[in-house]
Amino acid sequence: MKDNNHVLEGDVGKTLISMSIPMFFGMLSIMLFNVVDTFYVGLLGAKELAAMGFTFPVIFIIHAIARGISIGATSAISSAIGKGKRERVRRLTTDSILLSFGIVVAVALAGYFTIEPVFSALGADAEMIGLIRQYMVPWYFGIGLLVIPMTGNSAIRATGDTKTPSIVMLIAGVINLILDPFLIFGIGPFPRLELFGAALATVISWSLTFIVAFYVLQREKMLDFSLPSFEDWLKSSKRILYLGLPSAVSNILMPIAAGILTRIISSYGTEAVAAFGVGTRLEMLSMIGITSLGAALLPIVGQNYGARKNERVREAVEKSLKYSLMWGLFVFLAFIAFANPIARAFNNDPEVVSITAKYLYIIPLSYGIFGVGLMMSFSLNAVHRPIMSAMLIALPLFLATVPLAYFGSSFFGMNGFFAGICLGNMAIGAIGYLASRRWLLPEDAVSGALSRM
Repeated sequence: MKDNNHVLEGDVGKTLISMSIPMFFGMLSIMLFNVVDTFYVGLLGAKELAAMGFTFPVIFIIHAIARGISIGATSAISSAIGKGKRERVRRLTTDSILLSFGIVVAVALAGYFTIEPVFSALGADAEMIGLIRQYMVPWYFGIGLLVIPMTGNSAIRATGDTKTPSIVMLIAGVINLILDPFLIFGIGPFPRLELFGAALATVISWSLTFIVAFYVLQREKMLDFSLPSFEDWLKSSKRILYLGLPSAVSNILMPIAAGILTRIISSYGTEAVAAFGVGTRLEMLSMIGITSLGAALLPIVGQNYGARKNERVREAVEKSLKYSLMWGLFVFLAFIAFANPIARAFNNDPEVVSITAKYLYIIPLSYGIFGVGLMMSFSLNAVHRPIMSAMLIALPLFLATVPLAYFGSSFFGMNGFFAGICLGNMAIGAIGYLASRRWLLPEDAVSGALSRM
């Protein structure tokens, strides 16, 4: 396992940035999965692009489960590293991979057998479900190959090494980028597979990443293949699930909310769904500065929490909030300047371009403030307060974002719909900031948390 002195002893601000930069490029490559797929599928037509828009909430649910378990694993593993318990680190890594693999595969099988009722509930008609099936069938069968790289990378990040996981993610992104046009459009000896080809390219890239991630985990001696006692296995599983399930539930609620929002905007027509799908994928891409910051913050807070270095915990949280606001402002200004050219890059339909541009003019105003809420969610997970972390995101999402979007749509049309989402995101950030002042930044709060370890 990598040396982690820089996490426990180095300058907090520099460590946060230095760990975030590799994660930025790694996450960029993964986010490009969706953006590249959306770009090429958009060249097929508005119906195919709308089909991709319908798949987003369901795909996000499966990813959310794996990410939730991974966050729980990172929290448990980083704390164990801070305490110097190396054998415990290996046991937690192995058990987290097995748990996430089993849970995600079970959910994917359930999804495969319920494609028609699920997507009908989201507003897709019979023709659209046929297109959706082309993409989702291979995707469901391949999702298990993503779990080990996702969870394994989280374990490696817990040690303070963000470069290696980023390289693994970069490999996946490059392979998908290369394969997509060949399999979608049938270039050269390849058959024209359209939506099926987009999903197949993704699955192939997952397969190769699976091999690389497994090799890295073995090389770093992060796995324990010895048969544990039932008591040890139960202890690891309970700890991972305690820390990971609330995050998984919170992550699942986010795509459920996205599904509700998709249902609301489907009343405006196929072009609106297509535009909303483009906007949400661009949002995932533009938020990588914040999500990579959170991915770096989690092991920093977790290790220092385990080592009882409460002053460093507070400093890391404070700096992450400032960096989040700076990134959000940068993204907002970029979209204001280039909204229309970006929208036209994904589809030539004037209606799709117009609605996508509206999305980019309004919702990104909230990204930096929303990031404050995300930073607090990561931090609370790292100090073993998973339920509070989940509630911080889930409650405002359903009590603010969804209702505001619905009423905004009802009274002010599509602009009101987008404004409602923007205000809801800001509510999440505001509550996150208040939580930071109450539970993590005051000296007695962190000291109290440490005393309960």
